[in-house]
Amino acid sequence: MRRALFGALAVLAFAAGFAGEALAQSPRWPERPIKIIVPYPAGGLSDFQVRAISDSMAKSLGQPVIIDNKPGASASIGTVATATAPADGYTMVFVNNGFAITPHLIKKTGYDPVKDFAPVSLVSTSPMVLVVNNSVPAKTVPEFIEWAKKQPGGVEYGTAGTASFGHMATEQFGQAAGVKLVQVPYKGEAPMTLALRSGEIKFLITTPSPSMMGFVRDGQLRLLGVASGQPAPLLPGVKLMSDSVPGYTAEVWFGLLAPAATPPDIIARLNAAIVKAVALPDVKEKFAGVGALATTDTPAEFSQIVKEDFAKWGDLISKTGMKAE
Repeated sequence: MRRALFGALAVLAFAAGFAGEALAQSPRWPERPIKIIVPYPAGGLSDFQVRAISDSMAKSLGQPVIIDNKPGASASIGTVATATAPADGYTMVFVNNGFAITPHLIKKTGYDPVKDFAPVSLVSTSPMVLVVNNSVPAKTVPEFIEWAKKQPGGVEYGTAGTASFGHMATEQFGQAAGVKLVQVPYKGEAPMTLALRSGEIKFLITTPSPSMMGFVRDGQLRLLGVASGQPAPLLPGVKLMSDSVPGYTAEVWFGLLAPAATPPDIIARLNAAIVKAVALPDVKEKFAGVGALATTDTPAEFSQIVKEDFAKWGDLISKTGMKAE
């Protein structure tokens, strides 16, 4: 009996010591540099945003934050590298909506956006806008829908390529509004914008880039609505498209994720560092300059966004039979 009692006490003492050691280790994290993988080329919008917050994050965490660009395979190379990295808080990936969409279009991406990652925080959002050529007589979204329904051959719109986010957001709008649309794909935003100005296409649902908004201010294009769920701070006074098409939203988001099973306390510390960095006035100003709203959320809230986007766009892709180019 006594021997059993001593044995039980020894086990409890070992367990308590192990727990104490584990708890003692947590404050020592991080002990080495933290890497953020950007699955896109250097110099792009994603790379720009990460570099804008990396110095502040480094100060908050007490370790350097290293940016590692790993482009290729529709962003899958860098994303898979993060999914398969140790879940110790030293590796994150900076992604946008495409992260939750690509697996529906390319079956062998090598990752599951819901199961393989621990969302940390949003970093920015940028709502899509509805912009029309001046030949279109509509000045509001309802007027545009009414006009579009009267076009027997459908209404031509531009995208930066088949299965791009703009393509999916526009097809979703067409289905919700009951409008027949005709996609005209272009190789990037610049030729697509020129096509809208010339009247080659009649409208775009796209992000409000500085060049696009410049044409709107100059009266060369007309902005009818914004596809955010609530009034857009960077587009004051612009009507919500959801006022005319209930439930319709289309926003590009950017955020940071860690490998699944990363300890919650480490996720919380990373989230706090991101929130502090994104709240800086100069960071907000830099983001606004490229049409992005600096914004953060909790890991749980970001996780819900990823799940909803994965289901939402997967459903649209299934219904339309959309395929990647």
